[in-house]
Amino acid sequence: MNRFFMILLFMSCLMTSTHVSFAAGKLKAGTAKINITPLNPKYPVHDSLYARSLILEFDDVRIAFVSVDLGGYTNIPLSETLKKQFRLKEVYFCPQHTHSAERAPDEWLDKQIIAVMEHASGEMFETTVSGGHRYFPQLSFNRLIIREDGRARESWLGDDHYRAVNPERIPHGPVDPAVGILKFEDKEGRIRAVIMNYACHPDVAWNNFELSGDYVGYATRYTEEAFDNTINCLFVQGGGGNQAPLFKDGGRKNPDDPRPSNYDLIDRMGKLLSIEAVKLTKELYPNPHDEENIKVRSDSLFFIGRDDKELKYNVHFSVISINNRYVIATVPGEPFIKFQIDWKREFQPYGLVPFLFGYTWNGGKWPIYLPDIRSAAYGGYGADHGPGLIEIGAGEKIMLKQLENYYRMTGTFRKN
Repeated sequence: MNRFFMILLFMSCLMTSTHVSFAAGKLKAGTAKINITPLNPKYPVHDSLYARSLILEFDDVRIAFVSVDLGGYTNIPLSETLKKQFRLKEVYFCPQHTHSAERAPDEWLDKQIIAVMEHASGEMFETTVSGGHRYFPQLSFNRLIIREDGRARESWLGDDHYRAVNPERIPHGPVDPAVGILKFEDKEGRIRAVIMNYACHPDVAWNNFELSGDYVGYATRYTEEAFDNTINCLFVQGGGGNQAPLFKDGGRKNPDDPRPSNYDLIDRMGKLLSIEAVKLTKELYPNPHDEENIKVRSDSLFFIGRDDKELKYNVHFSVISINNRYVIATVPGEPFIKFQIDWKREFQPYGLVPFLFGYTWNGGKWPIYLPDIRSAAYGGYGADHGPGLIEIGAGEKIMLKQLENYYRMTGTFRKN
């Protein structure tokens, strides 16, 4: 009799243990969208600005992305509040960098972002993830163009050989012409959220004097509409620091300029990007052999200014692995395109799917532009002049540290 009860007890413990492991080891997601257009804006509103949230969870690892239709965004107090309230290891603010945004008053905007997080946290679902890239004719060009004297100058400066603002739409490079997608579906196979990753300044309207999400606002809206508005499309910039749209409106001179901004160009670029993003989203399927997990390793490096040695930058960044397949490097500020191209080249030959999330902040000081060394040498805006230039080589040091951290996080280095 005692042996019988011992067997029952053993089986009961085994079943309980198996049940706990099964319940805990599930990849989950939650997503929401909210309007963050200021209630009393300085300029007229052409199209609304939004914040979109995506919470990802596996076991005790919980992270969140908050994509905002703003030029830039950092907020240490709110970041700490969100981490505590929603049990987050990290929260990543991802401003899409539209040049036609206006930031609402902080107190109201904080409430909106907390609300979009509450909604996402309250509707978590088991998810599968798939991702990839789609290459298509480029919509961007490299705005730092090497001239006859061997120096690079900004695309908005003309000379005898080059017309300002690139009206001929010459596809100067280097660029990355691919859109990246991460797709999150529920267990019924319904798409619930996508992250669209593309590298290009949202400044089709050079000077707008109206509120708009620019081409990003159109691309995300068209993508959501393609799925009957049942999904949220978070846009995350790539290495867009030196990338400008081929669809370019020269801009208005001031708010009283009677010439309207050319929204046909904004619409066209947004629609073309959305078409490719939707095609890719429909083609992607989760790999049934993937092991569900989330791994995160955050770090920081200290830098000084390039010319002003009194400038101090404590730059925070993370490397994220999802299902041992999708490798995300988050980088604040405006990284140049070389870092995105190199990051993808590092991982793609080995069956991994890499993404560079530029303009993505999770603490520390925003470093403004992050040029690669070659670009810093040849010059141009953000490369050898502009606001708060960081020391030469900062971008390379960050990306090398990201690479090292990825291999440490995954246990690839041999233990001596």
